[in-house]
Amino acid sequence: MARKEKKLKKILKKHSGRNALGKVTTRHQGGRQKRFLREIDFRRNKRDIEAKVVSIECSPNRGADISLLHYPDGAKRYILTPVGLKVGDLVMAGEKAEIKPGNALPLKMIRVGTVIHNIELMPGKGGQIVRGAGTGATIASKEKGYVIVKLPSSEQRLIKEDCYATVGQVGKPELKTRKLGKAGRKRHMGIRPSVRGVAQNPSSHPHGGGEGRSGIGMPSPKSPWGKKTLGKKTRKSKKYSDKLIIKGRKRRYE
Repeated sequence: MARKEKKLKKILKKHSGRNALGKVTTRHQGGRQKRFLREIDFRRNKRDIEAKVVSIECSPNRGADISLLHYPDGAKRYILTPVGLKVGDLVMAGEKAEIKPGNALPLKMIRVGTVIHNIELMPGKGGQIVRGAGTGATIASKEKGYVIVKLPSSEQRLIKEDCYATVGQVGKPELKTRKLGKAGRKRHMGIRPSVRGVAQNPSSHPHGGGEGRSGIGMPSPKSPWGKKTLGKKTRKSKKYSDKLIIKGRKRRYE
């Protein structure tokens, strides 16, 4: 196994859910193990040059493994490891690349039915979606400069045919069945305990208090700050990219 590349690693700062003012903006974070951040090449912008897979390593910041590539010009980069990629394999990015796991091509060059990951939403911006362990999208069809991609959530989306994607399914599909085994493992991941509202004092949570065990109360469940949490929408109804969704994972797009 090749030695880990120091130039592609840097210390990942721990913010413990706090913003620049030191105020907690995300609860239940803090106290995790120190980590190095591996710089992943999501853009795959070294085109038409074959690179050799030197090693497959574990990244503490993501579920999937990462592969270290060595290019003939001396460049070294990390990519996500797809299922079937092994040490010693050759991978390439570009329109001339073969359709095999680890190669990156424009969507217009990938045949219908192929499983892909690390998909760009804007040409040249780098892969933004389908990057988690065990995930994979499928090319459903092509039409008028766009490609219809079926995502792991069953959502179908239009993506420009010039956007790049990597062939194959992201490795480590067994991650979904992994059991942490103990509470300390979760603390090492930086996840602090979460206490139910009904188990707290009434001064700490709207659901707290009461004699004996009690429900979440009426007229509706609330957050620790008194905001409604069930039945009330908290997200914007429309996003700029909704117009490219053909069939959503929820019925409101159909």
